[in-house]
Amino acid sequence: MSNDVQKVRSFEHPGEGRRRAKSTPKGRQIDPRAAHEIELLLGARPRRRDLLIEHLHLIQDTYGQISAAHLAALADEMKLAFAEVFETATFYAHFDVVKEGEPDVPALTIRVCDSLTCAMLGAETLLQELQSSTGPGVRVVRAPCVGRCDTAPAAEVGHRFVDHATAASVLAEITGDFHAHLPAYADYDAYLAGGGYQLLQRLRSGEFATEDLLKALDDASLRGLGGAGFPTGRKWRAVLGEPGPRLMAINGDEGEPGTFKDRFYLETDPHRFIEGMLIGAHVVQAAEVYIYIRDEYPAAREILEREIAKLPPGGPALHLRRGAGAYICGEESALLESIEGKRGLPRHKPPYPFQVGLFGLPTLINNIETLFWVRDIVEKGPDWWAGQGRNERKGLRSYSVSGRVKNPGVKLAPAGVTVRELIDEFCGGMADGHGFRAYLPGGASGGILPASMDDIPLDFGTLEKYGCFIGSAAVVILSDQDDVKHAALNLMRFFEDESCGQCTPCRVGTQKAAQLMQQGVWNTGLLDELSQAMRDASICGLGQAASNPLTTVIKYFPDEFMPKEAAE
Repeated sequence: MSNDVQKVRSFEHPGEGRRRAKSTPKGRQIDPRAAHEIELLLGARPRRRDLLIEHLHLIQDTYGQISAAHLAALADEMKLAFAEVFETATFYAHFDVVKEGEPDVPALTIRVCDSLTCAMLGAETLLQELQSSTGPGVRVVRAPCVGRCDTAPAAEVGHRFVDHATAASVLAEITGDFHAHLPAYADYDAYLAGGGYQLLQRLRSGEFATEDLLKALDDASLRGLGGAGFPTGRKWRAVLGEPGPRLMAINGDEGEPGTFKDRFYLETDPHRFIEGMLIGAHVVQAAEVYIYIRDEYPAAREILEREIAKLPPGGPALHLRRGAGAYICGEESALLESIEGKRGLPRHKPPYPFQVGLFGLPTLINNIETLFWVRDIVEKGPDWWAGQGRNERKGLRSYSVSGRVKNPGVKLAPAGVTVRELIDEFCGGMADGHGFRAYLPGGASGGILPASMDDIPLDFGTLEKYGCFIGSAAVVILSDQDDVKHAALNLMRFFEDESCGQCTPCRVGTQKAAQLMQQGVWNTGLLDELSQAMRDASICGLGQAASNPLTTVIKYFPDEFMPKEAAE
């Protein structure tokens, strides 16, 4: 940790500690046994406020739940108000907080993903079969997208995933090993053998100038590939222009239904991302980097833990942080709040994170895939990257394709490819017996378009005029056997469940929209008004974009709203 960063934290923490100690509820009895268990569990780990979520994970992993006694003991051990600990623990879906007098959580939890692609491929039937065939010691619950849409339907037994899940295959895993099974990937030695980390060394030694690297990113027109699409070089310059000390945060909370590209790259070639991250940290002179990985990616997290440990000494301090089941934490400011150990509530802007970010310091925030391409762009040249596009677009895109295609998965294709080209050239065509009817060009919030609009280049800036956007390039294919209104309802229910609740337009708007959409006949006028209010008044992108599937279905699928007699 740099001296500057230490000074900032030293200035913040003592005052915070005194304030929190005073606010600890008087009269709350700390169970001695629970206090002893928490003390042993934390061991020599720091009791800093920003580690609260990590400590909650320790309790959850050890005991399978978080009891009221353990919460109170943790609050006392960390010198925090019980309310602070309680509100954080109950905000995240993966913490099972058991209040006083409530029964314990069953020993084993099975989660069945019910987001769009899994729902299309039988998740509801799977859920019902498992609920009726498991014993009292097993809990079967719904789960939002777990990032395995290419192997839908997906289920999770403990922390072990079952791809192409059936009731039989899930039940067979109950007696299995619940540790993450690691896929084959390029480790540190293999990456070095392929020329890895040479660019980083040249940069650190001064052989390769920082300005030349930034120019390469600018000339290649590399943009943020997490969804926002902000020019990468410009973002790095903006952070560098702020007074130090500076920090860096990695957004690996890939929760958009239909998206799984970051998991793919972390589980196959992690060091290409790590080198890009270290290059970014060097450029903005960040002394510390916080890598936030969603809890649904245990294999990716274990791979990073193993491979980061192999890095030679030197460079910034790297901190792995674990999400806890909150889609909202993919929003950059909510991500920062979560890294700080708080509820993932989006911040009001300005100031922006590059000005006032993590722990109040200027912070560079980048997505996994954005950093993955830095080395290739610089070593192969920006012309190589810019020359990869199609239909007058530039670069490569990693399209997460799922749904009714023969070969779903991450498809590395030219930016600007159309959905028809993506299906035919990269996915082996439509699944047998299915005709192309509709598609999501950019995940749950990117809207739904009909198959007749299959010639639009899939890239930044090409879809907005249709009420859609490319986002993280999650493409979900629907067929003539799928109900587009039901698909839009599935997505709205997801947003209703994942709203952080901070602002009324999103919290109430998603709930009311889902209620209206459940009716046999949609009140399209009222839904349009509600959608406009959500877009205009929500604090962050979740509420602003949640109605995109709804409004595009109303606009592009008029037959769905015709009287039955007229349709026939």
